[in-house]
Amino acid sequence: MKIEYDPKHDLLNIEFLPEKSIAESVELDGIIIDYANDKRIVAIEVLDAGKRTVKDPLNIIDLAIVKEATVR
Repeated sequence: MKIEYDPKHDLLNIEFLPEKSIAESVELDGIIIDYANDKRIVAIEVLDAGKRTVKDPLNIIDLAIVKEATVR
């Protein structure tokens, strides 16, 4: 996963599948979700991110990774 913030254009992009091509994009109130052909989410982009969250969204990132064993 890659998280990028472009302060010049105030865009926050979270990329999940960089190797996948975008087949479809859906925008809902300034949030764009990019889908691959198999309907997996390729990326999520937040337009006007600094206006919707805080001035510099990368300053509030608190990444926590939780790994659990799968139940069989």
